[in-house]
Order: sequence, then C-alpha cells, then structure tokens
Amino acid sequence: MEEDYYKILGIEKNATADEIKKAYRRTAIKYHPDKNPGDKVAEEKFKQAAEAYAVLSDPDKRSRYDQFGKAGLEGGPGGFNGFSGEGVDINDILRQFGDIFGFGGGFDFGGGFNQQRSSGKAQYRGSDLRVKAKLTLQEISSGVKKKYKINKDVTCSHCHGSGCAEGHQPETCSTCHGSGYVTHTRQSFFGISRVQEACPTCHGEGSIISHPCSHCHGNGIVKGEEIVEVEIPAGVAEGMIINVTGKGNAGKHNGIPGDIHVIIEEVEDKNFVRDGQDLIYNLLLTISQAALGENVEIPLVSGKARINIKPGTQPGTTLRLRGKGLPAVKGYGYGIGDMIVNVSVYIPETLNSEEKIFFESHKDSSHFSPSESIKTKIFKAFKNYFH
Repeated sequence: MEEDYYKILGIEKNATADEIKKAYRRTAIKYHPDKNPGDKVAEEKFKQAAEAYAVLSDPDKRSRYDQFGKAGLEGGPGGFNGFSGEGVDINDILRQFGDIFGFGGGFDFGGGFNQQRSSGKAQYRGSDLRVKAKLTLQEISSGVKKKYKINKDVTCSHCHGSGCAEGHQPETCSTCHGSGYVTHTRQSFFGISRVQEACPTCHGEGSIISHPCSHCHGNGIVKGEEIVEVEIPAGVAEGMIINVTGKGNAGKHNGIPGDIHVIIEEVEDKNFVRDGQDLIYNLLLTISQAALGENVEIPLVSGKARINIKPGTQPGTTLRLRGKGLPAVKGYGYGIGDMIVNVSVYIPETLNSEEKIFFESHKDSSHFSPSESIKTKIFKAFKNYFH
C-alpha cells in the first residue's frame, strides 16, 4: 500500500497551505540528515516528507492527488512521476526548499566555504581553535583576564590576504562570470528544476588567482601567532565554554575568521567543595571546642570570617553564611551563593594515662551518652548527605 501524503506530514486532508508548510518543516527537521547522520530510515522519511510537501503545496497536484492518489500525478504537469527513493539527491531537497528551513535560499558549499546571501559568492571560513583555562576558585569568584599566545593561520602581510603576487589582482572567473555559481537544469522527483551550484572553476568565489603570492602560495594566509586576551566572567564552572568571536584561524582570501573556544577547567581547592553557587567547608572541631563552644576562624574565598560554635554542637551540624559563595554567571542566573559550614569533631586517636582516666570516669555519665532527640537530630543530618 502506498503511504498517504497527509499521514506522512501528520495533517488532516483539509489542512491549509500554512499548516502544510509548518508540518513539513517540523517533519523535515526531525529527520534531517544533519540530525541523523548515517540513518537510512531517517533519510527515507526525510525524502518522503519532501515528496509529500512537493505535492500538497502545489494546488493542482494536490487536487489530482486527492481525486486519484499517486496515479493522478503520473505524466502530469511538472513531470512528477512518483517517488521511489532511488537516485534522489538530498541536496536537491535542501536547495528546493531552503526557505522552509530558514536558509533564505543559501546553502553551504562545503570545504570551509560560507555562502554570502547578498552577493551569492562564497567565502572561506577559518577553522575554530580551542584552549583551556584552568581557574582557581578565587579567579572564578571575581572573574579574570587570561592571555594566550596562539599559533594559528594569519593573513599574509605580503599580499594582504588576496593571495595574489605584488602588482596583480584576482581575475573574474570566466566560467561563472564572477557570480560564484553556475545553473543546471535537472530532472528530479520535484519535476524539472533549475539548480544553482558552486562554480567548479573558482569554487564559488567568483574569481581566480593567476599569479599567486610566493609567500602564501595563493592562499592569503600563513602560519603565525597572536596574543589573545580573553575576559572570563565571574561564576563560570567546569566544562563551560567561552566563545571569542573572530580570533581563530584566518580565512583564505580575506575570508571569515574562525573563533576561539575557551574551555573552563576548575583547579581543585584545598578548602572548599563547590556545589553550584554554594561552597562547602568542612570545619573540624576538637572535642573540647564542640563541648564547650568557641568562636573559631574559617577561610572564605577572599579573606576570613569568625563564627560562633555553641556549646554541645554535634557532628553533622551545618551553618550557612549567606552571600559568601560564588556569583552567578552574568545572564545565566542571579545573586551570590552561600558558604555552608559542615561541622565535624575530631576524636583523639591515642590517649595518655590521665586522658584515659578522664574518659573512663565519665563513660557512664548521662552527659556523655546521646539522648533519643540527639540521636534523631544526628540521623537527620546524616540523611542530608544523600540529598
């Protein structure tokens, strides 16, 4: 049984032209080859969706299809002869319906080119580069500027990126007459169509270099280096990427430069564990401090703070210092996190004779044994570790 075009796009038979267009775009994006590389099933569905749209978006073809099915399309205007999936070029679909995907009719020629919508000519784009930024919590807290010496492709200083020897200029391509593309008439399952493709002589640039620069061999770029300063905002986290536009490899023939992707890595801190914008500090008290209470000093990311430990403070107690954590990355949150102080108590590993006598003389004291309420409180604190 032949598959119904309306079912392929998931629409009713009374769908409007706008509904058909939206349904095709939704279906085509779902099965687009870029989203499903190597998936033959998705490719087939992508082609079926394009066939369905080619028919249903044309009032005459749609009318004949509604009356007679696919049989009504055979031999009709436009040469539509059904669809077998064989010999159909995905690029035909992308070119035919580029405006549906938001491409405005432009497309990528591949090989490092970008299509310029205004002129139709292609430009080379330099590749992107990656560097790592290892940051301390102090740098993350305040933000920091990092400088990198980047080895990369730079514009040739002798030809200023043109690729031409001194005294010469790029010449208009005789094949495409400077347009950057050539037009072919092609038979596809859409019918007979005129398709624009990158000129095979100039590769879409619209010009050729007959007298190449001896320093860059006609490419317009050479190996070089540049000092790049990167401003890293406060609050970044492990794995985030800061994009520095236009500082990657230069594009051939004064093309579009690539970008630099700065990958954030956090240096492990000796005092703190990070939890989003909050910082966790483990405060290790002596038995005396926990039992008697005391004002103790703890470190912050910047500076120090004194906190009051109440008499009888139990292990697992947490204290929260508001606004002493890390700021949110600008545009991705708000406010400043907290410092969470987790209280631990150190139990002596060895005791001298006097200390042993002291503890032995008090081991039966009710004050040295936890009450049921204290047991419950400590158990709740213990469970919080798992949340």
